[in-house]
Amino acid sequence: MADDTFPGWHGTTIIGVKKGDEVVIAGDGQVSLGQTVIKGSARKVRRLKPGGHEVVAGFAGSTADAFTLLERLEVKLEATPGQLARASVELAKDWRTDKYLQKLEAMLIVTDGKDIFVITGAGDVLEPEHDVTAIGSGGNFALAAARGMMDSDKDAETIARDAMAIAADICVYTNGRLTVEKISG
Repeated sequence: MADDTFPGWHGTTIIGVKKGDEVVIAGDGQVSLGQTVIKGSARKVRRLKPGGHEVVAGFAGSTADAFTLLERLEVKLEATPGQLARASVELAKDWRTDKYLQKLEAMLIVTDGKDIFVITGAGDVLEPEHDVTAIGSGGNFALAAARGMMDSDKDAETIARDAMAIAADICVYTNGRLTVEKISG
């Protein structure tokens, strides 16, 4: 199953799980071009500390485009310290209206440990309805798996890891080399 959002590049699955006072973002390490695995150990989940406020972000899509968006998000967070929702909306507005940014092919999941959002190039800032969200080629597989585990006694990290393992078993564009970042609210 290919991710048609970004033609040519496949191989990213990012999941965000919020349970209790903990949020985990996990991402696999595979980057593929067509049917060829280019890299198996990419790091697509990052910890940001703009203005001393910690934020975790995971990205799907073009790596260079995602880094551009992460830099812009850091600027927005520095301008609105401790206000992830406001910074996310400001980034999404810029992304939708700026001619240069409109060409960027990436999506982000961001969290400050209290809130979790998906930011898209269509100007969307989405808060997951069931405290779990996922993006990328295997995102729907990971999302379904995690949603099925949310009522269990598993913690956020275990749910994220188990959901990613299920996605890696199903999606050929997802591998099991995870980067996992945890943050508390």
